[in-house]
Amino acid sequence: MEDHMEDDLQKALRMSMQYEPPEAKRSKTPVEESPEVKNRRELMAAAAEKRMMAATASASVSVSTAPSAVVSSGVGSSVGKSVGSESSEMKVEESVVVMKEEERSGEELAVEKANQLFSMVFGNGVSKGILAQWSNQGIRFSPDEETSMGLVQHEGGPCGVLAAIQAFVLKYLLFFPQELVKDGSKTPIISVSKRLQETQDSATNVFGSLTEETKSRALVKSMGEILFLCGNNNSATIASLRVLDHEIEGKDESSKDEIVARSLDGLSIESGDDLQKALKVSTFTSLSSAMEKLEEIIPIFRSRMGALLFLLSALLSRGLEAVQADRDDPTQPLVTAPFGHASQEIVNLLLSGMAVANVFDGKMDLGGGMFVKGILTPVEVGFLTLLESLNFCKVGQSLKSPKWPIWVIGSESHYTVLFALDPRVQDENEFESRETMIRRAFDAQDQSGGGGFISVEGFHQVLKDANVNLPADKVNHLCSSGFIVWSEFWQVLLDLDKNLGGLKDSTGLMGKKVFDLYHFNGIAKSVLGGSGGETPVQRPRLTKLRVCVPPRWTPEEFMANVSLPGSSSGAGGGDSSGTQDAMSEVSKPERAQHAPLVDCIRTRWARAVCNWEGDPPSIV
Repeated sequence: MEDHMEDDLQKALRMSMQYEPPEAKRSKTPVEESPEVKNRRELMAAAAEKRMMAATASASVSVSTAPSAVVSSGVGSSVGKSVGSESSEMKVEESVVVMKEEERSGEELAVEKANQLFSMVFGNGVSKGILAQWSNQGIRFSPDEETSMGLVQHEGGPCGVLAAIQAFVLKYLLFFPQELVKDGSKTPIISVSKRLQETQDSATNVFGSLTEETKSRALVKSMGEILFLCGNNNSATIASLRVLDHEIEGKDESSKDEIVARSLDGLSIESGDDLQKALKVSTFTSLSSAMEKLEEIIPIFRSRMGALLFLLSALLSRGLEAVQADRDDPTQPLVTAPFGHASQEIVNLLLSGMAVANVFDGKMDLGGGMFVKGILTPVEVGFLTLLESLNFCKVGQSLKSPKWPIWVIGSESHYTVLFALDPRVQDENEFESRETMIRRAFDAQDQSGGGGFISVEGFHQVLKDANVNLPADKVNHLCSSGFIVWSEFWQVLLDLDKNLGGLKDSTGLMGKKVFDLYHFNGIAKSVLGGSGGETPVQRPRLTKLRVCVPPRWTPEEFMANVSLPGSSSGAGGGDSSGTQDAMSEVSKPERAQHAPLVDCIRTRWARAVCNWEGDPPSIV
């Protein structure tokens, strides 16, 4: 019986290989089936059934199992090998296709996760105005030649996201030009920072010469680095829009932007349900794969939904549970009311990979087993804030001294970016190195949240750790109130000889430094422009600042002792040519100017004197 069944199956298989499909139907008139045709059809059906049985059996076996092991009951070994092998190969190919398709097109967010994500970002009582701010801000470069390296902000609110991305974009443009060459050319490329330092070209010419491709690759590199930073450098999740699944593939850039803009007509995000319907997410464990995806869909991030999509991508990359664990108060929305500004947690997430609320270093013990977290790891780009100059917080050394001389600047209501062209602006001279060491020792004992005061017990530990030998009368005076304030301790150190661990310098030259900084504000401001140069126009601002860190302890003392060019009297009234030459290197600027940005700069370089041309730089 088995032999007979095998003969039937073999015959059916041969016939199926020879069988030609019928021509297209020309009539609906039923045609009577001949016995031969009927018999052949039944044999083919039997063969198909046998093949299905063999495929079912092979599915339960590992793909790595030898095909000869996949033999269905009642089927000869030769036929079984052929069917089993074919089924296994089809399985593998089908699996690869499905995996590639899922990675390319992404997946939907679960309804519960979408609701959690929306609530985490906006809370429950968010206004339509705030939602409109965050749904109408793309990640786009300025069309203005002078500020063409900068991202433009049109709406209030998402500036924290844009400023953080901007800081990383500048890192690549200034210091990693070779990574922005798409064809992998080994030809050395002069960086923007070197061109500005070593040539007479203005910032307008240098930044205006950047190609759109170069800027776009810097943007993609920056976004990918930030998302992988949020994912502990293990993975990145990219949030995109379902309405644009495959519509922009293969189109040129201008066409892509038009397609995206049309697709977003009428799209609004006002709830978690809206988020769930609109989003698709893809997770990548390879940085190169994530970069390819970002490059493919960069027009979506240029669209009006770009800033919001990037924030959601960062949160999903970190993981919603991990984000909530980072925060001091996870019950509050990340976008703050009533103006819809990005919280410090958002900025810290994008700069450090953790959504902590504080800017000091490490953790602070509140007692009773309670801690609040600050910045726990070194960062690529840093952060300075006006609030520190107002004594509302204390920025730690991790954010003040990042790997690259680029800082997000925070004010009460806005985020901008400050940068230098030369990493050596962060190199510490003798005075700064000693100051940093003592300040770190002091901050390690400061349990006030950056308030700048410590206990008597903590003060004695600082003296020991910093190797400061204060006379007993000075110690007793500082400890008389029961706590020690940094500003009072600092003044004592300035009058204490170096051989006792102090910072007194009879030459006044130990802290000398001169350098340039650039400040970029991406929100459109009124600046002089037009053909005559006197017509106000709305555009982003780039300001160059000359910064002098005086050799004296206060700007007033420095300005009182520095000789003007051509003056015969030297600093301190002496005739020493060495001192005079040294002082002339830090000659008195034309005028010492002030703006809130200067207060931010002084939190990093305490004695800085700044001046600039034109309107004061704005941090609001």
